[in-house]
Amino acid sequence: MNFLYINFPSFIHPELFPKVPVLNLIHWYGLMYIFAFTTAWFILKKLCREGFLDSRGPNNELLQKTTEDDVFSFLATGIIFLILGARIFSTLVYDTSGDYFKKPWLIFWPFDSNMHFTGLRGMSYHGGFIGGLFGMLFWCKRHKRPVLLWLDAIALAIPLGYTFGRLGNFFNGELYGRITTVPWGMVFPSADKFSSSIDWVKEFAARVNMNIDGITKVNLPRHPSQIYEAVFEGVILWLALWNIRKFKKFDGFIAPFYPIGYGLARFVIEYFREPDADLGFRIGPNTNAHIYENTSLLNLSTGQILCALMIIGGIAMFIGCYLWNKRQKSVLEN
Repeated sequence: MNFLYINFPSFIHPELFPKVPVLNLIHWYGLMYIFAFTTAWFILKKLCREGFLDSRGPNNELLQKTTEDDVFSFLATGIIFLILGARIFSTLVYDTSGDYFKKPWLIFWPFDSNMHFTGLRGMSYHGGFIGGLFGMLFWCKRHKRPVLLWLDAIALAIPLGYTFGRLGNFFNGELYGRITTVPWGMVFPSADKFSSSIDWVKEFAARVNMNIDGITKVNLPRHPSQIYEAVFEGVILWLALWNIRKFKKFDGFIAPFYPIGYGLARFVIEYFREPDADLGFRIGPNTNAHIYENTSLLNLSTGQILCALMIIGGIAMFIGCYLWNKRQKSVLEN
């Protein structure tokens, strides 16, 4: 039989070594964070060596040389604020149980009720974006560095690192997409199952040549949306920004393209990714529609609303940076 779907690899587990004591505490997701931050560090270090981060005057004269220690301090501060923002946003915005409001100390408590180590499960990208931004603004103000210049640099470093974060989601078998009949659709073990007695489930299974005889609950193939995000919000966005840097006209020229590019890519991919079950759709003609299938392009998820705000913010930032730079030039000429 020609199966028109892919089974999630059985050898992939959230833990790197699931059957080895102590080492089973090491999770792919945590390791991907390390890869992400390391990648960002290498990119920033390359920019530093190229002189991209050196502060210069109106006539391109060197005002302040940037060192690798400065880069490390900048990135470390951003990472701390990023983790704080990602975790707080995830627990207080995306979690609807209300437990974290009642017991806020659980936000950074890495154990479950049975005292089993779980790590900090649940991170919000948008929360990390906001937290990291505040951290970098704080660092620039404290060290008296040009904010827009450093935001341009971090915009070039984030996307490629972000790729690893989405790969971590894939290894965890989480944040999967909606059901699909495309041949690369994947059956994720943790995905919600459907009753095999339902007519549309039988028809759907037949379309992908899935044998459901004798099965009570069926796990249907879904879009591997984590891979979509890793490719488009990570690799492709990074390549685009890396080339845009060659046309930089002023400080703040590159940074706005990151939220615009990410927002556009994520907004589209959200149509293939299944929204959180407890949140569903926030805006649309039928916010009570089932989430496992796209029934209307007008039904928008929380992620899409936040992405729309990112796009608007990015456009506003670019216009603001352009006008500010034009004004500065006018002042110097007069």
